[in-house]
Amino acid sequence: MARRPLPRILRSGSASITRSREIARTAADSATDVLHPLFTVSRGLRRLAAAGRARWAATPKERRGPTLFLAAAGVLVVALLPYGPLLALISLMAAAAWKGRERPVERTGPDEAETARLRALYEALVPYFSVPDDPSPLFSHGGEWSGAFSDFAFDADGRPTRLRIAYPAYFPDGDPASRARIEHVLHAKCGRGREYLFDWDEEGNRLVMCVLPALPVSVAAQRFVTVPGETVLGFTDADAVQRTVPVRDGEATRDAPAVVWRTGPRATEPHLLVVGQPGAGVSTLLRSIALQALLHGGDVLVLEGCGSGEYACLSGRDGVLGVECGPVGALNALEWAVRATERRLAVAHEARQAGRPAPTELRRPLWILLDRLGVLGDLAAAEGRPDPQELLQVPLRHGRAAYVTVVVGEQFDTVDVLGASVRAHTRAHVTLGAATPEQLTDVLGAPPHTTPPPQVPPGRGYVRLGTGPVLRLQVPATPDPYDDEAPEPHRRAVLDLLAVHPTEPPEPAPPRDSPLPAGEPALPA
Repeated sequence: MARRPLPRILRSGSASITRSREIARTAADSATDVLHPLFTVSRGLRRLAAAGRARWAATPKERRGPTLFLAAAGVLVVALLPYGPLLALISLMAAAAWKGRERPVERTGPDEAETARLRALYEALVPYFSVPDDPSPLFSHGGEWSGAFSDFAFDADGRPTRLRIAYPAYFPDGDPASRARIEHVLHAKCGRGREYLFDWDEEGNRLVMCVLPALPVSVAAQRFVTVPGETVLGFTDADAVQRTVPVRDGEATRDAPAVVWRTGPRATEPHLLVVGQPGAGVSTLLRSIALQALLHGGDVLVLEGCGSGEYACLSGRDGVLGVECGPVGALNALEWAVRATERRLAVAHEARQAGRPAPTELRRPLWILLDRLGVLGDLAAAEGRPDPQELLQVPLRHGRAAYVTVVVGEQFDTVDVLGASVRAHTRAHVTLGAATPEQLTDVLGAPPHTTPPPQVPPGRGYVRLGTGPVLRLQVPATPDPYDDEAPEPHRRAVLDLLAVHPTEPPEPAPPRDSPLPAGEPALPA
């Protein structure tokens, strides 16, 4: 049987129907936009009426009569005032519009994916935060995670960026190994490739985990706003230190949280030990310290064990006493430094005995920078000469009173050759580059509270001044200006600082009857 054709309205009217629907939808949207103020005012009037009814219902019966009387009196006063009804109507419409405005919907909790991640994290912590004898465990398989987790936040990918964890009081939070296990689990479950900070509150049985932003690496060497005796080792997190210094970061100027190391007679950490991996930035930090010492009018003596020429840019500059690379020149320079330290110490002692302040020439600090001290010791032993560490004991022991500061740079694989005297007197410690937790603890004396960064740029590490906390550190970019592979702006910044004269030029020598000699003896040729 042949098919009968569809009616014409069904065969050719689909396009017109679709067009009619679009026209109707456009008209509805336009009407909604035009009538939106009316909808807002109507919604506000309903909310005001509902609030008035709720207020009237909450008013005691004995107070309803006086309330009605006061309301009627107010209406009468408004009616008798010039333009009173109009102003009252305008005020009512404004209140209704404010009350009926659409507020953005605020999230009151995690979504489904975030809840699943928190539940998985809770289950992963159960074996570490629970014991079989606990009658009311805070962590249990299949338990409620909301009782243990609070103050949580997530990034765009749904990974936790902040989390506060309540743990039972019997957990051994004073044991570093127990802490390390919890931190490892959190690091693995919350997402690798980020740097986490763990803040343990042993008194309140709380652990706060948060994701740290990467430290900026764009700050180059420059004249920092410090006084003599203060050296900027680098920059850290904003909430880790209380002091900021203005820095030039590219074309902009901002305040950056700085790690300031203080030296001199009143310093508690007069000497510094820098340990790092090859290429991690040990020479960069020593160059930065040398430039800051020269800008403050100090004398700098550089002793390099590896002979790579990293400090050739300092040769012949004002205030640089010498740059020695070989074992013979380094030992001769150290012997001179020992005599200079003893002479400075004697002059300072005589000034104190006479009740006078230290002479100006004595207060001109002497900086001894040693890069790869272990290599210098090996070279000296091969030539049958004394160990440089034995000569270094006098500047280390008496350097604080004699205005002598020692900075030792070494690598992790040779840090064991440093003697007990060097390790004991260098109370300020810096580690640069990738390192294991055991290596960091051995150098710093305490483990850091953060996980290792996913990528370690040059000059990135940790610092600890004395018995203070372990802080993240990013050394200002201070490359060798003669290195063609270094960025041109950073090289130019170092050359500009080398061309700057010191801020405090030395004063004229004291008269002949003064107990201080006119100057230090010259370095041996």
